[in-house]
Parts: sequence; C-alpha cells; structure tokens
Amino acid sequence: MITTGGTISSVPTSEGLAPSEDNTMVQNVLMNFHGQYDISVRDLMHLDSSNMQPEEWQLIARCIAETHVDYDGIVLTHGTDTMAYTASALSYMLLNLPIPVVLTGSQLPLNHPFTDGVDNLRCALAMAASGRPGVYVAFNRKIILGVRAVKVRTTGFDAFESVNAPYAAYLDASGLNINRYALPSLSGLFSPSFDLCDQVALVKLIPGFNPQFFDLLSKINCRAVVVEAFGAGGLHFIRRNLVDRLSAMLERGMCVVVCSQCLYEKSDFSIYQSGQKALQQGVIEGLDMTSEAAVTKLMWALGQTQDPERVRRMFQTNYANEITL
Repeated sequence: MITTGGTISSVPTSEGLAPSEDNTMVQNVLMNFHGQYDISVRDLMHLDSSNMQPEEWQLIARCIAETHVDYDGIVLTHGTDTMAYTASALSYMLLNLPIPVVLTGSQLPLNHPFTDGVDNLRCALAMAASGRPGVYVAFNRKIILGVRAVKVRTTGFDAFESVNAPYAAYLDASGLNINRYALPSLSGLFSPSFDLCDQVALVKLIPGFNPQFFDLLSKINCRAVVVEAFGAGGLHFIRRNLVDRLSAMLERGMCVVVCSQCLYEKSDFSIYQSGQKALQQGVIEGLDMTSEAAVTKLMWALGQTQDPERVRRMFQTNYANEITL
C-alpha cells in the first residue's frame, strides 16, 4: 500500500481538513486485514489531491515500477478530487504492468464515525489481491477502470462512476464479482514511460466563446488542447469562427483533440456541418474518452514524441480500454 494523503488520511486543522503527516490512521485500519493479506505500507507523500500534479504522477509511477516485482498487487490511497486524472495517467505510464494497481480514498476521513474509507480500503484490497493486471479505482463497492473513472459527486459516497464502460468488478454478498470482458489485457512486456508534457490545456466551449482565447494558449507555449465541444461535436463558426482558430493552432504544430461536453456516449463529428469542418482541419476526435483520459493521454503522448502525426496515431490506438474504436 502506497499512501499519498487525501481525505482518507486527513485531520481537522485551523484551516480545515488537511492530510495527516503520517499514515497512523491507515495502519490502524489495516490491522483488521492482516489475517487476510500480508500488507506493507509506504508513506510516499501527504497531499490534498488538488495539489497532485504531473510531477507527483511521475513519482508515484516510478515507485510502482521499482517495487512491483515484490508484490501481488498495489493499493494507492489518494484524494478524490483528482483521483481520475492520476488513475488515467498511471494507466498510460505503466502499460502492461503485470499486477493490479488500485486507487482508493474516501469522502470522509478514517477517524470520522461515518467514514466510507474502511469499506473502500476493503474493496481495493480485494481487487489488488485478484491478480487481474490493470489500473483501477475502487469506490463504494465498485471497481472502475482507471481510464473510465470520473468523479461525479462532491459529497455522496458513490462519488465515482464508470463512464462509457461497464464496471470492472463489484462487491456484494457473494464476494468480488469480476467482469473479465471489461478488463484491460496485456499486450506485451511491462514498458513504463515516465515522461510527460505539462503544456496541455482543457477548454470547455460556451455559446459565444471568444476564438482569440486559443491565440493566448499559443502565446504561453501550450503544446496541445482538449476542447469540449457541444453535443455530438458542434463548434460555432458564424461571427466567432472557432474552426479557423483550431486550424491556425494545427498549422503551428499544436495537437487539438475535440470531444463532447456530454458525459455519456461518444462524439461523432461526421454528423453535423460544424463537426465536419473541424475534422477537415485535422483535429483529433476524442470519441467516447473521458476528458480526464484524453488530457492525460495527450500529456503522455507528447512526453514520447513531438510529432503531431504520431500523436494522432497514438490517439487511434486503444492502450488501456480508454477508447472504443
């Protein structure tokens, strides 16, 4: 078990909840599971996940890559706010890892009388011991692929949902029920890649969005952008021509991925005129990827290559069940 902070290990302070400086609470809870599992704990960092950034993803990925040979599975405790981003990033950075990595956390700290943390740890440990390779999120007795998890509630214990993919597993009175058809499959030898590009932006369109905003991204050396368009794939081009601005970014060598603002189902830019105009300019279509999976895939792809065409080919490849092709 690798601990990184988050609500699950937070304590009250004069400035509100903040991660504890040690993992004592986690260690105390794990004593209840020592009859079932042989657990080692590594205290890696103490962060509110709002402060979890690409540099921390790299540290976590390296820790897992260096130590995985000694374990049957790894549980990573993490704050919920950016857990989906970390889970997606690790899914790409740790391709073909031969053991399960399961992220979990809680909506209430472990020392709260109504905490959901103990149950989430129980769920995560079960999946980590399953021998099913992949990166997962365990929450509210459900197991979600790391690249399909999205936080959809701020206070509810069912904080995460699996978007555009079935649950990888769930717990009920019969135990851990695994959906083997939903699991990622190993496609080769473990090949970790830790390089990431942090010059990636996520933009959600609104009616009347000012196209000049995209010019600002170029001025701050942004290398790529994920654009959340309307519906199945709409961008306005009357009066405020977003399509021309996207074309200008592509000509400057930037990578542009366009997906839907809708949480469920895929984008299809071939349906409407505005979407076809964007495709003609050379944007990459996100299809049914989550925004978290698309952003982290761009960061990871640009960490491997600066060639926009190779990035396009990487987006046309399914690595961890992040996209339906």
